[in-house]
Amino acid sequence: MTYDASEFPPFAVTVDLAVLTLREGKLCALVITRGEDPFRGKPALPGGFVHISESTDAAAVRELAEETGVRTFPGHVEQLATYSTPDRDPRMRVVSVAYVAFAPDMPEPVAGTDAADATWLALGDLPDDLAFDHRTILDDAIERVRSKLEYTTLATQFVGATFTLRELQTVYETVWDVTWDRANFRRKVLGTPDFVRPVDGETVATGTRGRHAQLYRAGEATTLHPPILRW
Repeated sequence: MTYDASEFPPFAVTVDLAVLTLREGKLCALVITRGEDPFRGKPALPGGFVHISESTDAAAVRELAEETGVRTFPGHVEQLATYSTPDRDPRMRVVSVAYVAFAPDMPEPVAGTDAADATWLALGDLPDDLAFDHRTILDDAIERVRSKLEYTTLATQFVGATFTLRELQTVYETVWDVTWDRANFRRKVLGTPDFVRPVDGETVATGTRGRHAQLYRAGEATTLHPPILRW
Protein backbone atom coordinates (compact mmCIF):
# COMPACT_ATOMS: atom_id res chain seq x y z
CA MET A 1 0.00 0.00 0.00
CA THR A 2 1.39 3.40 -1.03
CA TYR A 3 1.48 6.05 1.68
CA ASP A 4 -0.22 9.29 0.66
CA ALA A 5 0.71 12.12 3.03
CA SER A 6 -2.07 14.32 1.64
CA GLU A 7 -4.63 12.03 3.26
CA PHE A 8 -3.34 13.08 6.67
CA PRO A 9 -3.44 16.86 7.05
CA PRO A 10 -0.69 18.23 9.34
CA PHE A 11 -1.51 19.50 12.80
CA ALA A 12 0.43 21.21 15.56
CA VAL A 13 1.52 19.83 18.93
CA THR A 14 1.83 21.98 22.03
CA VAL A 15 2.76 21.46 25.66
CA ASP A 16 0.72 23.02 28.45
CA LEU A 17 2.08 23.27 31.98
CA ALA A 18 0.15 23.08 35.23
CA VAL A 19 2.80 24.40 37.63
CA LEU A 20 1.89 24.25 41.32
CA THR A 21 3.57 25.46 44.48
CA LEU A 22 2.74 26.46 48.05
CA ARG A 23 2.82 30.18 48.81
CA GLU A 24 1.73 31.80 52.06
CA GLY A 25 -0.05 28.65 53.15
CA LYS A 26 -2.03 28.23 49.92
CA LEU A 27 -1.80 25.90 46.95
CA CYS A 28 -1.11 28.14 43.96
CA ALA A 29 -0.95 27.67 40.21
CA LEU A 30 1.13 29.59 37.69
CA VAL A 31 -1.19 31.56 35.38
CA ILE A 32 -0.21 33.82 32.50
CA THR A 33 -2.13 36.53 30.69
CA ARG A 34 -2.04 35.86 26.97
CA GLY A 35 -0.36 38.61 24.98
CA GLU A 36 -1.40 37.32 21.55
CA ASP A 37 -4.49 36.06 19.77
CA PRO A 38 -6.36 33.89 20.21
CA PHE A 39 -7.66 34.77 23.66
CA ARG A 40 -5.51 37.88 23.94
CA GLY A 41 -5.79 39.24 27.48
CA LYS A 42 -7.31 36.03 28.87
CA PRO A 43 -5.74 33.99 31.69
CA ALA A 44 -4.16 30.71 30.60
CA LEU A 45 -1.65 28.08 31.58
CA PRO A 46 1.91 28.58 30.36
CA GLY A 47 3.02 26.52 27.40
CA GLY A 48 3.85 26.67 23.75
CA PHE A 49 4.36 24.85 20.48
CA VAL A 50 6.71 21.89 20.26
CA HIS A 51 9.60 22.62 17.90
CA ILE A 52 10.09 20.23 15.02
CA SER A 53 13.46 19.13 16.42
CA GLU A 54 12.42 18.49 20.05
CA SER A 55 10.39 16.00 22.03
CA THR A 56 7.42 17.02 24.16
CA ASP A 57 9.52 16.39 27.29
CA ALA A 58 12.21 18.75 25.99
CA ALA A 59 9.58 21.34 25.10
CA ALA A 60 8.10 21.12 28.60
CA VAL A 61 11.52 21.66 30.19
CA ARG A 62 12.17 24.63 27.90
CA GLU A 63 8.80 26.22 28.63
CA LEU A 64 9.26 25.69 32.38
CA ALA A 65 12.56 27.56 32.27
CA GLU A 66 11.05 30.38 30.19
CA GLU A 67 7.96 30.82 32.35
CA THR A 68 9.46 30.36 35.83
CA GLY A 69 12.84 31.97 35.29
CA VAL A 70 14.48 28.87 36.80
CA ARG A 71 16.95 27.17 34.45
CA THR A 72 16.81 23.85 36.30
CA PHE A 73 13.37 23.18 37.77
CA PRO A 74 13.88 22.12 41.40
CA GLY A 75 10.83 19.89 41.79
CA HIS A 76 8.83 17.09 40.23
CA VAL A 77 7.62 17.07 36.61
CA GLU A 78 5.51 14.40 34.96
CA GLN A 79 3.32 14.03 31.90
CA LEU A 80 -0.34 14.43 32.77
CA ALA A 81 -2.46 13.59 29.70
CA THR A 82 -3.07 14.38 26.04
CA TYR A 83 -5.89 16.76 25.08
CA SER A 84 -7.06 16.43 21.51
CA THR A 85 -10.62 17.73 21.11
CA PRO A 86 -10.71 18.88 17.46
CA ASP A 87 -11.97 22.40 18.20
CA ARG A 88 -9.91 23.11 21.33
CA ASP A 89 -7.83 25.72 19.47
CA PRO A 90 -9.51 28.15 17.04
CA ARG A 91 -6.35 28.55 14.94
CA MET A 92 -6.01 25.01 13.65
CA ARG A 93 -6.02 21.42 14.79
CA VAL A 94 -3.76 21.41 17.87
CA VAL A 95 -3.05 18.48 20.16
CA SER A 96 -1.68 19.35 23.58
CA VAL A 97 0.48 17.16 25.78
CA ALA A 98 0.00 18.51 29.29
CA TYR A 99 2.47 18.28 32.16
CA VAL A 100 2.11 18.83 35.89
CA ALA A 101 5.02 20.25 37.87
CA PHE A 102 5.36 21.19 41.52
CA ALA A 103 8.13 22.49 43.73
CA PRO A 104 8.55 24.47 46.97
CA ASP A 105 9.44 28.14 47.33
CA MET A 106 9.07 29.03 43.67
CA PRO A 107 10.18 32.59 42.79
CA GLU A 108 8.07 35.24 41.15
CA PRO A 109 7.43 34.09 37.58
CA VAL A 110 8.82 35.68 34.43
CA ALA A 111 6.36 36.13 31.56
CA GLY A 112 7.43 34.26 28.42
CA THR A 113 7.57 35.54 24.87
CA ASP A 114 3.84 35.30 24.15
CA ALA A 115 2.58 36.32 27.61
CA ALA A 116 1.72 39.80 28.80
CA ASP A 117 2.00 38.82 32.46
CA ALA A 118 2.56 35.84 34.73
CA THR A 119 1.57 35.36 38.35
CA TRP A 120 0.86 32.79 41.05
CA LEU A 121 -2.83 32.47 41.92
CA ALA A 122 -4.30 30.58 44.87
CA LEU A 123 -6.81 27.93 43.82
CA GLY A 124 -9.67 29.93 45.31
CA ASP A 125 -8.74 32.91 43.14
CA LEU A 126 -8.51 31.04 39.85
CA PRO A 127 -10.98 32.13 37.16
CA ASP A 128 -13.17 29.52 35.52
CA ASP A 129 -12.73 31.02 32.07
CA LEU A 130 -9.15 30.07 31.34
CA ALA A 131 -8.26 30.11 27.64
CA PHE A 132 -8.61 26.99 25.49
CA ASP A 133 -9.39 23.96 27.68
CA HIS A 134 -6.87 25.00 30.31
CA ARG A 135 -9.32 24.91 33.22
CA THR A 136 -9.93 21.22 32.51
CA ILE A 137 -6.18 20.60 32.31
CA LEU A 138 -5.58 22.43 35.58
CA ASP A 139 -8.37 20.59 37.40
CA ASP A 140 -6.97 17.28 36.16
CA ALA A 141 -3.49 18.29 37.33
CA ILE A 142 -4.71 19.26 40.80
CA GLU A 143 -6.49 15.94 41.18
CA ARG A 144 -3.36 14.12 39.97
CA VAL A 145 -1.27 15.80 42.67
CA ARG A 146 -3.88 15.18 45.37
CA SER A 147 -4.14 11.50 44.50
CA LYS A 148 -0.37 10.99 44.25
CA LEU A 149 0.06 12.29 47.79
CA GLU A 150 -1.98 9.31 48.94
CA TYR A 151 0.33 6.59 47.69
CA THR A 152 3.70 8.21 46.89
CA THR A 153 6.27 10.23 48.82
CA LEU A 154 5.95 13.26 46.52
CA ALA A 155 4.73 15.45 49.39
CA THR A 156 8.41 15.87 50.21
CA GLN A 157 8.79 17.78 46.92
CA PHE A 158 6.76 20.62 48.45
CA VAL A 159 9.21 21.18 51.32
CA GLY A 160 12.91 21.90 51.54
CA ALA A 161 15.77 19.43 51.82
CA THR A 162 15.12 19.25 55.57
CA PHE A 163 11.76 19.83 57.18
CA THR A 164 9.69 19.29 60.28
CA LEU A 165 6.74 16.93 60.43
CA ARG A 166 4.54 19.98 60.94
CA GLU A 167 5.77 21.42 57.64
CA LEU A 168 5.03 18.14 55.92
CA GLN A 169 1.59 18.02 57.52
CA THR A 170 0.91 21.52 56.20
CA VAL A 171 1.53 20.23 52.67
CA TYR A 172 -1.15 17.56 53.03
CA GLU A 173 -3.59 19.91 54.70
CA THR A 174 -3.11 22.63 52.10
CA VAL A 175 -3.22 20.41 49.01
CA TRP A 176 -6.16 18.36 50.28
CA ASP A 177 -7.93 21.22 52.09
CA VAL A 178 -8.29 19.16 55.27
CA THR A 179 -7.21 19.41 58.91
CA TRP A 180 -5.27 16.56 60.49
CA ASP A 181 -4.83 15.64 64.11
CA ARG A 182 -1.11 16.21 64.67
CA ALA A 183 -0.50 13.04 66.67
CA ASN A 184 -2.38 10.91 64.13
CA PHE A 185 -0.43 12.40 61.23
CA ARG A 186 2.87 11.86 63.02
CA ARG A 187 1.96 8.23 63.68
CA LYS A 188 1.06 7.66 60.01
CA VAL A 189 4.24 9.23 58.66
CA LEU A 190 6.65 7.58 61.07
CA GLY A 191 4.83 4.27 60.66
CA THR A 192 5.45 4.26 56.90
CA PRO A 193 8.78 2.56 56.13
CA ASP A 194 11.48 5.00 54.97
CA PHE A 195 9.05 7.80 54.12
CA VAL A 196 11.20 10.22 56.13
CA ARG A 197 14.47 9.95 58.03
CA PRO A 198 15.49 12.04 61.04
CA VAL A 199 18.52 14.26 60.62
CA ASP A 200 20.70 13.29 63.56
CA GLY A 201 21.15 16.08 66.06
CA GLU A 202 19.26 18.62 63.95
CA THR A 203 16.33 20.52 65.42
CA VAL A 204 14.65 23.84 64.80
CA ALA A 205 13.01 26.23 67.23
CA THR A 206 9.21 26.17 66.99
CA GLY A 207 8.62 29.48 68.71
CA THR A 208 6.42 27.77 71.30
CA ARG A 209 7.80 28.03 74.84
CA GLY A 210 11.33 27.47 73.64
CA ARG A 211 10.54 24.06 72.16
CA HIS A 212 12.49 22.53 69.31
CA ALA A 213 11.24 20.19 66.58
CA GLN A 214 13.18 17.35 65.01
CA LEU A 215 14.26 17.91 61.43
CA TYR A 216 13.73 15.21 58.82
CA ARG A 217 14.71 14.55 55.23
CA ALA A 218 13.09 12.41 52.55
CA GLY A 219 13.78 8.69 52.83
CA GLU A 220 14.52 6.31 49.99
CA ALA A 221 10.93 5.11 49.58
CA THR A 222 8.97 6.27 46.53
CA THR A 223 5.63 4.68 47.41
CA LEU A 224 3.75 4.60 50.70
CA HIS A 225 2.84 1.28 52.33
CA PRO A 226 0.28 1.69 53.75
CA PRO A 227 -0.98 4.73 51.81
CA ILE A 228 -2.04 7.92 53.54
CA LEU A 229 -5.61 8.35 52.37
CA ARG A 230 -7.73 11.46 52.09
CA TRP A 231 -10.60 11.70 54.51
